[in-house]
Amino acid sequence: MLNDLSTILADAEDQERGAWFDLVDPVTGTATGIRFRIAGPDSRTQTKARLALADELAEAADADGRVSAEARERARLNSLARCVLGWEIQQDGEPVAFSHANVLRVLKAASWVHAQVDAFAADRRAHRGNR
Repeated sequence: MLNDLSTILADAEDQERGAWFDLVDPVTGTATGIRFRIAGPDSRTQTKARLALADELAEAADADGRVSAEARERARLNSLARCVLGWEIQQDGEPVAFSHANVLRVLKAASWVHAQVDAFAADRRAHRGNR
């Protein structure tokens, strides 16, 4: 229960460590064997990702302040990728190195992938009690 400032601060720190999320097949709901460790919505990591998103959108704006849909989507995926702290994923039986570029590659692979990661990243309940 979040009835004390110390508890709220501890919860935010737990969210900074992240929680594991198992990606599931979008049709069958079975686990794919791909796992992401994702920072919680109240973490410093997600705060920094949101600020970087705002900066990226400002930089992409034209003289009239408009940002193309393509630039918005690129910035959104970059922001989401910044929230991923680690993973367990293979390609052709070999582990895939964890890097921002590789996380983006996976998120861009299919809309259902980034939709699941995005939903988990925003889910405070999923990040509660990681102590």
